[in-house]
Amino acid sequence: MKNKNLYNYILGIADNSLILGQRLGSLTGHGPSLETDIACTNMSLDLFGQVRSYYQYAAKIAGDNRTEDDIAMLRKEREYVNVLLVEQPNTDFAYTMARQFLFDVYHLLFLQELQKSKDLTLSAIANKSIKEVSYHLRFSSDWIRRLGDGTAVSHQKMQDAMDGLWTYTDELFHQTEADKIMVAEGIGVDVTALKEAYYKKVNAVLEESTLQIPESKWFQKGGKQGVHTEHLGYLLAELQYMQRAYPNMEW
Repeated sequence: MKNKNLYNYILGIADNSLILGQRLGSLTGHGPSLETDIACTNMSLDLFGQVRSYYQYAAKIAGDNRTEDDIAMLRKEREYVNVLLVEQPNTDFAYTMARQFLFDVYHLLFLQELQKSKDLTLSAIANKSIKEVSYHLRFSSDWIRRLGDGTAVSHQKMQDAMDGLWTYTDELFHQTEADKIMVAEGIGVDVTALKEAYYKKVNAVLEESTLQIPESKWFQKGGKQGVHTEHLGYLLAELQYMQRAYPNMEW
């Protein structure tokens, strides 16, 4: 492969949206209201649309006759490099919205910087995706506020969700070797520089929502190196079933 670092860098971006899109997609028909159900489904479709562009580009770089479908659907669990946050299960609606919010804040900050990439394809994908992700963040932020500053029950459920997911946030700002090389070439985003703005935004919304900012300083990592929680294997079993059962299917 001529540019393995760029290929790996693209997977590091795309896998996050693929796995989160699958999580949201599995909620179709199970939302707390019709409007919310449709919104979550549309957000899932937004993420799948974005990853298709990334995987098409990755397939072009790979140059080994693999398609976007092969890259998206036919890798083994350890070959996916998404962060642990996005693979966490849909425990309840508060948990789902907390996971979405914690990723959305990062995702928007990331895309705003990726627009500046010297790689015109990545820049174009980022530019096209920002409007969608801005909506995702507004939607998830509103639900954090509604549940956090709602009833005693909704407040406690959202607090529990934030406390449970907080441990996965720091991994968003870890750099892989491909990340470092792409940053040096002016192609990638220095995610370490996003950390301060991320927690400032997250903490502001939590305070508006009357939620306590989790105090835990212990964080989990490993997803970017292909070391995942037990949840990803079950998710991939569903995601990959049709492609493995009926080879050469297309999106």
